Amino acid sequence: LKPRADGTWRKTVEENTARWWEVMQRRAEVSANPVNPEYVVHALDALLPENAIVAADSGSAANWYARHLRFRDGVRGSLSGTLATMGPGVPYVIGAKFAHPDRPAIAIVGDGAMQMNGLAELITAAKYYREWSDPRLVVAVLNNQDLNQVTWEMRAMQGAPQFEPSQSLPDVRYADIAQSFGLHGVRVERPEDVEPAWSRALAADRPFVIDFRTDPAVPPIPPHATWDQIKAAALSVLTGDSDRGSVIRQGVKAKLQEFLPGDGGS
Repeated sequence: LKPRADGTWRKTVEENTARWWEVMQRRAEVSANPVNPEYVVHALDALLPENAIVAADSGSAANWYARHLRFRDGVRGSLSGTLATMGPGVPYVIGAKFAHPDRPAIAIVGDGAMQMNGLAELITAAKYYREWSDPRLVVAVLNNQDLNQVTWEMRAMQGAPQFEPSQSLPDVRYADIAQSFGLHGVRVERPEDVEPAWSRALAADRPFVIDFRTDPAVPPIPPHATWDQIKAAALSVLTGDSDRGSVIRQGVKAKLQEFLPGDGGS
């Protein structure tokens, strides 16, 4: 291969990538009630073990996984792909532990998926973790009491407000259930406790569940939302979305981060 003398294309890619990570940093720092889910995953990025295997469930958890984690050499990721399978996160990392018992595994899952099958899979982890040379298996639950991806799809694609009878989920103490199985766990309800929880889980001598209480109003909007999507989301608010105040507030704060000035190199 002959080197190209003109590096304009590469320079453009590098500048756009640097700008992207600057925006992601800003979005992770946006305040939320009680915890910004983007910050939860962004905080993990710097703490990822060099040989970790990371899986995410379908739904808004996959958005944050894709936007905020940088997979360095040796780190492997697994997703459901375009199938939108609900509930693969915890089974995927348990399977990873049987294939690679010497590597830490991390699952980022929503509370809907955790209630569907993730809780039962913890029994499997509790049964077998002593056979793994590295017992670290971390399950991070984004507990927002909402089937969040569908809620936002309804807003952005149909202009429909949140339909609480089918979207609302009960608040479950996931960490407490893990402890009842003989595993470790902690509930996180403050931003300042996010990084310590990740560090504690990644140093544990057995599987660990982190119950992150996250804000369902943080929008998983694409970086370049179409005008039709913006109009539909606005319509959902006007037609009586039960969380409309938070939706407007968090949506504006998140989108604003894309327009703030920056040199693309920070």
